[in-house]
Amino acid sequence: MRTTTPEFKPSLGLFDATMIVAGSMIGSGIFIVSADITRNVGSAGWLVAIWLITGFMTLTAALSYGELSAMFPKAGGQYVYLKESYNPLLGFLYGWSFFSVIQTGTIAAVGVAFSKFAGYFFPALEMTDANIIFQAGFLKIYPAQLVSIAIIILLTYINTKGVQGGKLIQTTFTVTKLVSLFGLIGFGFLLAAKSEIWNANWQDAWSMKTVAADNSTTPVIGLAIFGAIAASMVGSIFSSDAWNNVTFIAGEIKNPKRNIGLSLFLGTLIVTIIYVSANLMYISVLPLNDIAHAPADRVAVSASNAIFGNIGTYVIAVMIMISTFGCNNGLILAGARVYYTMAQDGLFFKKASTLNKNAVPEWALWAQCVVAALLCLSGKYGDLLDMVSFIVVIFYVLTIIGIFILRKKRPDIERPYKAVGYPVLPAIYVIMGTLFCVLLIIYKPNFTWPGLIIALLGIPLYYLAVRSNKK
Repeated sequence: MRTTTPEFKPSLGLFDATMIVAGSMIGSGIFIVSADITRNVGSAGWLVAIWLITGFMTLTAALSYGELSAMFPKAGGQYVYLKESYNPLLGFLYGWSFFSVIQTGTIAAVGVAFSKFAGYFFPALEMTDANIIFQAGFLKIYPAQLVSIAIIILLTYINTKGVQGGKLIQTTFTVTKLVSLFGLIGFGFLLAAKSEIWNANWQDAWSMKTVAADNSTTPVIGLAIFGAIAASMVGSIFSSDAWNNVTFIAGEIKNPKRNIGLSLFLGTLIVTIIYVSANLMYISVLPLNDIAHAPADRVAVSASNAIFGNIGTYVIAVMIMISTFGCNNGLILAGARVYYTMAQDGLFFKKASTLNKNAVPEWALWAQCVVAALLCLSGKYGDLLDMVSFIVVIFYVLTIIGIFILRKKRPDIERPYKAVGYPVLPAIYVIMGTLFCVLLIIYKPNFTWPGLIIALLGIPLYYLAVRSNKK
C-alpha cells in the first residue's frame, strides 16, 4: 500500500485571509501605546499624525507585498521573498530573527497581556510582588506568566489538529473584536465626547513637546522633532505589525495569487481606520494629560471609564482578552510555516520540514511554542520587542527593495498582481523606513544595536547549517 506525503491544503478563502491580517495586527497595542506617544509628542495633532504615518507606511508595504505574494504563492512569505531577491543568507537572517524573538517574542508579549487584563477578574493574576510564585535573581515567576504559557500551549495544540480549527478561532475572535472596537469608538463619540475636551486638546495642536510625569512640558524643536517621531513610532509600528503573517500561509489559501494581495490591502485598511478612529475617540473623551498619564498606560481603560463609568474597566478587560487570544492564534498559526519552509531548504531543524497527518507543521508549531514559553518566563519579551522594532523595519525595507531587484533580475516571471503605485509608493516606503531606522540609531540607540546583534548572530548559524548539509 503506497503512502502519500501530507501537503498543505488550500482551504482559506479571501475572508479568512483578511481576518488573519486584521486579527494578527490587533493585539493589545492600540489600547496602550497612545500614552507613550502622547508623552513624546505632547499634542493631539501629532498623536493622530503618528498613527496616520504608520498607517500609510503599513498600507504602502502591504500593497507592495501583493506583488511578491503573487510571484511566490507558497509558504514562507517574507523569508522566501528575501531569499529570492538577494540570497539564502539574508533569508536565513530574517528567519532566525523571526524565530528567536520577532514572532516568538510577540506571542509571549500578547500572551502576557491576556493574563494581565484577566487580572481584573482574577486578582491572583496581577503581576505584583504579592503574587510572585518563584524568584531567583532578576527572574520572577508570576501566575500570569503560567496562564500565558497555558494559553500558548492550548492554541498550539488546536493548530496541530489542522488549519480548520485555527481558522474558526481566528474568524470568530477577529469579527468579535472588530465589532467591539467599532462599538467602543461609536459609543465614545456618541455618549462621552465633550466639545470642551475636544477643543482644548486641539488648541496648539501642532506644537510638539515632551510631557513629564508632573505634567510639565518641554518644547521639541529642530531636528529633535524627527527623533521624537521615530521614538513614538516604535509603539505604533509594533501595534501595526504582523500584517504580513498571511503571506506565511500562502500554501493554504485558495487562489493565493489574487487573495493574498487583496487580503493584505483590506486587512491593513480596516485596522488603520480603527486605529486612527480610536485615537480620535480618545482625544474626544480624555484631556491630553489623562492620555499621557493613564494608569499603567491603559488609555483605553480610562476612555472606557469615561464612556461607561466604573464598569468600563471590565468592558475593556474583556475586549483585550478577546483581542489578544485571537491575535495569538493568528501568530501561532502563521509563524510555524516560516520554520517549515526554512527546514525544507535545509536551514532549520530537519523535523520542522514535515507535515503531520492533518497537513500542518506540528513539530515547528511546538518548537515555536517552547521558545515563546521561555520568553514568557524570562520576563524580557517587552525589552526584546523594543529592541527588534528597528530590525523589523530594516527587513521590511529590504523586502520592498527586493521588488525593484526582481523587476531587473527576473523580468519574465509571471506577475498576476503588481505593486500599486510602483515605483513611487514602494520608493516612498523605502525612504520613510530608512529614515525611521537612521533616526532610531541617532536618538534611541538602545532600540537599535541589541536588535541588530540578535540578527547578526544568525550569520555563524547559517554557515553551520550549510556545512551540516554538505556532510
